[in-house]
Amino acid sequence: MTAASKKISTNIFIEGIQGMGKSTLLQAIAQSCPGLHICREGDYSPLELAWCTWMTEAEYSEVLERYGTLREEIQANTFREGGHYIITYTRILTDIPGFHKDLEQYEIYNGRKPLAEMEEIILSRYRRFSGTGYLSECAFLQNIVEDMILFHCLEDDEILDFYRRLYATVQEERFLLFYLYQEDIAENIRIIREERSDIHGNQQWYPLMLQYLINSPYGKAHEYKGFDDLISHLRHRQQLELRIVKEITGKRAVILPAKQWPMEDVLSYL
Repeated sequence: MTAASKKISTNIFIEGIQGMGKSTLLQAIAQSCPGLHICREGDYSPLELAWCTWMTEAEYSEVLERYGTLREEIQANTFREGGHYIITYTRILTDIPGFHKDLEQYEIYNGRKPLAEMEEIILSRYRRFSGTGYLSECAFLQNIVEDMILFHCLEDDEILDFYRRLYATVQEERFLLFYLYQEDIAENIRIIREERSDIHGNQQWYPLMLQYLINSPYGKAHEYKGFDDLISHLRHRQQLELRIVKEITGKRAVILPAKQWPMEDVLSYL
């Protein structure tokens, strides 16, 4: 029986630093294995909150009042978990100035929550999760690790300690992580810096990524300014994430060469 013809009970996580081809791999698996629950960044996910709000009932009511003309669209993109409201706000298309920037303040990342509160939100959602057949990108490593480094300025061992607690909440037999890895990070970033440009050749992704790094507490503390600093950060993050993969997830993780994985090899793990 092939992966495409059987029900996948494993929860699949795709990780790697920026530009490794995570979305491409997710799409390839999704096409090969119909029936999986696909969670891209910005989608509602029972595990990940990137590009989504985490709001109290009072905050949610205030937003509905503030954006009355979008009430139906907001409600259609809202998911309730206990006393909290999750809006997949980047899925809402609107010309209202500042709408997306306003709702961004209700995310849990970029230092918007105290470390202990952010950790407990993540841990509690993983503890409650009992689903199977989910395919997610950036739900286990990227957004959490990035935030802990750049906005909470944690040491590597502190992040590893958190991941030991997080991994203890998962059902190991239903957990599978594909980690996309590349040695030459600088060359890869040079390539995607040009690829992610508009039709006029203006770079879209790179300036935003660089400013995100420079303006973070970590970036300011290290006086980061340019391309070499971005590469230094990404190299550090990849090394740390590989430590998490090897020391904590162990046999439940597979390290793949970025953009060079044979699909038959990927499917053999499912």
